[in-house]
Amino acid sequence: MSGHSKWATTKYRKGAQDKARAKLFAKLIRQVEVAAREGGSDINANASLRAMYQKARDASVPSDTIDRAIKRGTGELEGVRYEAVNYEGYAPGGVAVIVETLTDNRNRTGADVRNLFTRSGGSLAEPGAVSWQFERKGIVVVTGGDEDRVMEVATDAGAEDMTQDGDRFVVTSAPNDLSALRGALEEAGLSIESAELSLEPTSTVVVSDEAEAKRVLRLIEAIDDHDDVQAVHANYDISDDVLAGFYA
Repeated sequence: MSGHSKWATTKYRKGAQDKARAKLFAKLIRQVEVAAREGGSDINANASLRAMYQKARDASVPSDTIDRAIKRGTGELEGVRYEAVNYEGYAPGGVAVIVETLTDNRNRTGADVRNLFTRSGGSLAEPGAVSWQFERKGIVVVTGGDEDRVMEVATDAGAEDMTQDGDRFVVTSAPNDLSALRGALEEAGLSIESAELSLEPTSTVVVSDEAEAKRVLRLIEAIDDHDDVQAVHANYDISDDVLAGFYA
């Protein structure tokens, strides 16, 4: 399995430091609603809903709040209808970016995302322009534990890759293997920080200039802060020193 991945660990370091709890809850609730609307309210039969339910619980969203979101998604309770819209673009330095949104107004969200790219020195691209540089993967973040033990359990459960960042292990799997992988790691007594589907870059763009690297990171952070944005994926490779200074 591969070694240190700056791109992956940056994403999870950012998530761990996110203090906007109410905004995080709102994003997760939208994801639950959409998953329920598209696949029904049965968690056992709806894999997407099962994953979103667990992700919300991992973030300490109350169970009754999640249940109401499911009912809004299936129409049992009145609510806003959201649609999933993805945007693709480039950050400074030619870094590829994919933005996943859930919106009740496609025109508004599209204009906002375009403006965020433009203001930060990036540009929005046509659909398909950068998506070919990413693959959908299951990602489980394990905290603590022995490296050999984590690797052994993960490999037996079908994991494809594992990277380490301090006492954290980022384990990658095929999308359909995410649930089984998480279950195996938990059964082995390992602590799970998060488990979700994500878009992982197949290759990265090295950004060595510190000023340009900070422009890239500011763009990613500005997009991620938008209420309609659920996730931002980028293929940058930035040095640990710059990352540490930016997220300090």
